[in-house]
Amino acid sequence: MIHSLRFFLSSMKSHSHSHAHHRKTTLNASSILTAIGKAHEIPVFVGASQALFRPPMHAPTDIHGESGLDGTDLLPKPLVPANTTIPAIDAAAAALRAEAAGTAWVVATGSFTNAAALFLKYPHLVAHIKGLSLMGGAIGSGFTPAVMGNVNGVPRIGNWTQFAEFNVLADPEAAASIFTNKPLAAKTTLIPLDVTHLVLTTQEVRDLLLYGTDRDADAAAARAKAGPGKTTLRVMLVELLMFFAKTYSDVFGITEGPPLHDPIAVAAILTGAGDQHEIPFLDYDPSAATGGLGGQEVSERYDVTVETEGTYEEARLGARTGQITAKLLPPGVEGVRIPRSLDIPLFWKVLEECVSRADEANAVAL
Repeated sequence: MIHSLRFFLSSMKSHSHSHAHHRKTTLNASSILTAIGKAHEIPVFVGASQALFRPPMHAPTDIHGESGLDGTDLLPKPLVPANTTIPAIDAAAAALRAEAAGTAWVVATGSFTNAAALFLKYPHLVAHIKGLSLMGGAIGSGFTPAVMGNVNGVPRIGNWTQFAEFNVLADPEAAASIFTNKPLAAKTTLIPLDVTHLVLTTQEVRDLLLYGTDRDADAAAARAKAGPGKTTLRVMLVELLMFFAKTYSDVFGITEGPPLHDPIAVAAILTGAGDQHEIPFLDYDPSAATGGLGGQEVSERYDVTVETEGTYEEARLGARTGQITAKLLPPGVEGVRIPRSLDIPLFWKVLEECVSRADEANAVAL
């Protein structure tokens, strides 16, 4: 969503160990920026290669593949390599200090290592930022109507183990350092699997992303007119989204299309934008309130704790390492914001607008 009109990027994007080796995730970030026409505007910095206090974790390949972005042959070669002259957290600190107080957001969509390290080294930045948005964790227990799947007939909570979502499990101590920092927790939005599993890449969504809003009403006619997609970028994005569709169908029982994760954490920072690009999020339990997405209900806030006991291997064998617990706080008490839903049709509309602007940028660059 870099092409949203509401984003004024301060200058950096960092990648740490996550769904693939950090060298691969860094290369992937540079490649994606090239694909959307932003390679010369947004530098990439190399983040942490392992968790804060744990040995390196074997990068999984069953969801995103060996490269971390398998599923397409259309990823371009990066036009600009990653900047290796300065550590990522130092670059982030400099970028944040360059922005006015109370305006900049930090978004973490992989493990929370870089974000945690940033605020551990530069604690004064907690007061300086507007907020921190994290994609990770899972609540369970019917927090939302999302399908979460099961393990041997027992309802699951996480996606990497029965109890833990991968981004938190990869560095539970990093997650804990964020949630136990009360001033930082009060500025933190957490987007768990319970929310991302509501945002599915259905056939209708795939047609929107492939052909845009000017597509024919008849999707088959649109395909015949535009071929596999309106632009190479659009085809690439849908191929990436669909790569792990079978895994989500077989493991989680999500059959309409795979869920989208990271962009939801980006969309969450548009709260308060007050224009057509703001995507409303539901911050309270709809079963216990009367309002809708635009209502004035009292927002829920949570005290979030993380299970840090246990190794990665013990987690795979059934330990609850990386599991998060969210305790609802009394009204008015500051804590972590964990939305329960969002305006999903508007989200896809804004995302398609971003893709359209990327198409325009690429056309100008030709």
